[in-house]
Amino acid sequence: MDQPIRIAIAGHGNLGRGVEAALVKNPDMQLVGLYTRRAPERITPLQAGTPVYAMGALHGHTDQIDVLILCGGSKTDLPQQGPALAALFNTVDSFDTHACIPEYFAAVDAPARAHGKTALISAGWDPGMFSVQRVMGEALLPDGATYTFWGKGLSQGHSDAIRRISGVAAGVQYTIPVPEAVEQVRSGTRPVLSTRQKHRRECFVVLQTGADPGTVRRAIVTMPHYFDEYDTQVHFITHEELRRDHSAMPHGGFVIRSGNTTPENGQVIEYGLTLDSNPEFTASVLVAYARAVYRLHQQGQYGAKTVLDVAPGLLSPHSPEHLRAHAL
Repeated sequence: MDQPIRIAIAGHGNLGRGVEAALVKNPDMQLVGLYTRRAPERITPLQAGTPVYAMGALHGHTDQIDVLILCGGSKTDLPQQGPALAALFNTVDSFDTHACIPEYFAAVDAPARAHGKTALISAGWDPGMFSVQRVMGEALLPDGATYTFWGKGLSQGHSDAIRRISGVAAGVQYTIPVPEAVEQVRSGTRPVLSTRQKHRRECFVVLQTGADPGTVRRAIVTMPHYFDEYDTQVHFITHEELRRDHSAMPHGGFVIRSGNTTPENGQVIEYGLTLDSNPEFTASVLVAYARAVYRLHQQGQYGAKTVLDVAPGLLSPHSPEHLRAHAL
């Protein structure tokens, strides 16, 4: 590629900073701007000299960006930003509210298709890499069952959802697999497990002054799509405890497909991740798919896409010839 792919970042929280770090390791890409809802002068880029703009400046920069990586939250940011920005840019995002993905796909697809843009939604590790493994496992072992476990780890999306509840000053949420369920699945017995039987959720919350703990707890444990189907514990702590004990962002998990190729022979496929930094790994996935989006757009493939629509070779900086010689 003669010229680097021009990448911009919309949003500069943990995920946006992770994208900055990932771009440093991808020399075929160039970061051309950070766009933020905060005051631009308050942002310190990872690389000196990176331009920082207010989010509103995006509308005037449509000819300066090849792919815009959206780093907002799935609860309220992306449902608004995704469709609006897909009309102006090729985009990649990490929308992770699984139950709402079909609706979100349709909302992004229409403006992207109408304006000749390519918009890849829900990239990350789940949805994302785990989605690919679920489809692959089912295709390889059609007589079987698929199980997904997350954690133990800090969920960015669920933590963001907690922080948006009235009365919450700060907070994090950990997803924790139930050990007995994991053992059953790995044994190949194909147990039927409810959502509640597979995971529990644990929240650590700092209350705003005067907030009622009971009201906040009820708002968390009854939140649809996030907590209502799980056994959820809510602990109220201080800002100091939050900084001291919950500043890291580890995560991980695994997808298991258990099946039979014949009645006598069982097979188990397992794909797992152990992550020191959830946002940094998610950001690395977004950056790889930004490369794929750029290539898909060059091929005239417009509209919304998911990771299930993208050939693995499009993620790689290497040529097809190189991949055939060294990766097959």
